[in-house]
Amino acid sequence: MADREKWEPKIAAFLCNWCSYAGADLAGTSRIQYPPNIRIVRVPCSGRVNPFFILASLQQGMDGVLVSGCHPGECHYLTGNYSARRKFALIKNMLEFIGLEAGRVHFTWVSASEGVKFAHVIEAVTEKVTALGPATRLVKRSCSEV
Repeated sequence: MADREKWEPKIAAFLCNWCSYAGADLAGTSRIQYPPNIRIVRVPCSGRVNPFFILASLQQGMDGVLVSGCHPGECHYLTGNYSARRKFALIKNMLEFIGLEAGRVHFTWVSASEGVKFAHVIEAVTEKVTALGPATRLVKRSCSEV
């Protein structure tokens, strides 16, 4: 039990360079507090996030994954966020089919001017992943752990 109380989730956050990453930057420069559980991966567009990135993150021991991009209709690359939305719907269904808990993978829209919203999103995702506990599905184990 003591280990569970000390445990903090690790969350991979794939953030669009033009909106969500800029929103994270605004949250930081505005000194808005949010949980330090995320590991940010800056991507040119949320549409460029390959579903294998999400699977690889979970396999490498991340407890949760967040993909965040521009609001619909505001993509720097015109339709990248629509592509991301379609990919996310498919991978979410596939992950649920194989038995992964629904709250491990999240998708959201955050613009460059929404530093406060970014902090709220990170708080909400961290709470949901913390409630699920450490990830056990899809995590690769070394031979010494088996």
